[in-house]
Amino acid sequence: MRSIDRVAVHRRALDKPIESEFSGGKPASRYQATLIGDPPPRGSLRRMHFNAQTNGRSLHKDHVMSRRSPAILEVRVAVPADVPAILELIAQAYPGFGNYSPGQILGQINNFPEGQFVAVLEGTIVGYCASSRIDEEIALSPHDWATITGNGFGSRHDATGEWLYGFEMAVDARQRGLRIGKRLYEVRRALAERLELRGIVFGGRMPNYARSKPKVSGPQDYLEQVREGKLRDPVIGFQLANGFTPIGVLASYLPYDKASDGFAAHMIWRNPYVDPSEPPAFRVPRDVESVRLATIQLQARAVKDFAEFVKNIEYFVDVAADYRSDFVVFPELFTMSLLSFEKEALSPMAAIDRMTEYRAPIVTELSRMALRYNINIVGGSHPTRTDDGTVQNVAYVCLRDGSVHAQEKIHPTPNEAYWWKIKGGSSVDVIQTDIGPIGVLICYDSEFPELARRLVDEGARIIFVPFCTDNRQGYMRVRYCAQARAIENQCFVVLSGNVGNLPGVDNMDVQYAQSCILTPCDFPFARDGIAAEASENIETLTIADVNLADLTWARAEGTVRNLADRRFDLYRIDWNKGSRGEPSPRVPPKGKAPGGG
Repeated sequence: MRSIDRVAVHRRALDKPIESEFSGGKPASRYQATLIGDPPPRGSLRRMHFNAQTNGRSLHKDHVMSRRSPAILEVRVAVPADVPAILELIAQAYPGFGNYSPGQILGQINNFPEGQFVAVLEGTIVGYCASSRIDEEIALSPHDWATITGNGFGSRHDATGEWLYGFEMAVDARQRGLRIGKRLYEVRRALAERLELRGIVFGGRMPNYARSKPKVSGPQDYLEQVREGKLRDPVIGFQLANGFTPIGVLASYLPYDKASDGFAAHMIWRNPYVDPSEPPAFRVPRDVESVRLATIQLQARAVKDFAEFVKNIEYFVDVAADYRSDFVVFPELFTMSLLSFEKEALSPMAAIDRMTEYRAPIVTELSRMALRYNINIVGGSHPTRTDDGTVQNVAYVCLRDGSVHAQEKIHPTPNEAYWWKIKGGSSVDVIQTDIGPIGVLICYDSEFPELARRLVDEGARIIFVPFCTDNRQGYMRVRYCAQARAIENQCFVVLSGNVGNLPGVDNMDVQYAQSCILTPCDFPFARDGIAAEASENIETLTIADVNLADLTWARAEGTVRNLADRRFDLYRIDWNKGSRGEPSPRVPPKGKAPGGG
């Protein structure tokens, strides 16, 4: 068993017996803290495991336990699959407080993967903490929670920030005897030390302040009396005990936190391994994180049956895969060719019913191709009647791991709403892929900036825009807006459209398209913000390599920094009622909680 100095607290000397969170703070005997596996490479986070060990007794070879028995409790980096359990934990830890949306937790994880941690006890998530890197001027100045967290998405993360900012801490009330909060604080410290940041900062709740107001002259006086031991506050006391120091009070930090009267203690921990007199010199490395994108400009053509349609689509998937593309995207309504072999003309509603019959076979075929050709397929869109009876325009994204995702069109055009009775969807969220989170905005949706901003807040760096336009004016609306989305969100945007004509199918008579792969406009990118572009109105495949690391650089050190320079103090977009950062009825959480940070 390796010595304790190889655990996450490796840089601080341990000059006293190891305390066991399982034994009430007494020196550990039966339970020892151990690091499992080979030492991690420099620059990686260490996991802290707590394994059951015997009191020095020799173990019989048939004994169930061994020196490498599975960890009972571990603290690890959070992953997207943890989102449902994290939401459940936060609801339990803070009853009466509006919870996050799944997209907000995804944003926290995607925007700064190494800064979000979960504590897992025998397979159950019992603790969660969220953090981001923030510039010193912002972190140490007056601020509120919604502003500094990017409305709860963690989208204010700055890859060159000197401070680690903690903005969420939740612990299962039933497991607080295991000092979960302390463990999460320790792993945060380890991260700050590894990244050589100046320290950790956050706004901590003051849950006893409101009822103590008659005894103090104000929040600053209350904070001082708690610090001197004259008053008791469970949250501030916990943070003081863990080495944090108050530097002031943040007004209107969480206006709906009635127990704290909206105030928060501005707490910091300074990294002893960083010289505060030395100016920070953080730079974003110019790494290579290459992704190959393919967009299909598809000829709308009549087919004799479903098999011929599938053959046409598979041809392009095969070609894109031969070029080792990571993604291939088809146009909006690319499946409408399936109406070309109908024996008689169909009314709009009859056509929708027929297209609904093809929904399952199409998804099955696209998923088969994704697996066979090892490529992620963004399946344009398909009009279909959903389970609740409404008609929607849906993009089916079939990934090469076999998973299938659906993204509804949020804004049907007036034409779609009139002729096809298409209704808009109710949510837009990122789709997690092996390349990272992506987003899909179907045609008209690209003309609404709020949707792309939400996807980017959730961590998307590539947005796919399948479209279907019948003339140049319609195409240019989509094209100009897609370019704007790439610039203002500092992301890549991929367009895919139909060309040609499809006689006999309503609303598909003529098409106009020039599919393309768009970039932000800054030094690392193509001169005109166009990585690749198809010729107008011909069937073709367009491919380009893009470097996701260039986006990270541009967002932190680019000529302009649209995401970082947003004025959260003046405006924001509210999506789901009851989400964190949105006013809602609040009651104080039950039990003791680390709170804040």
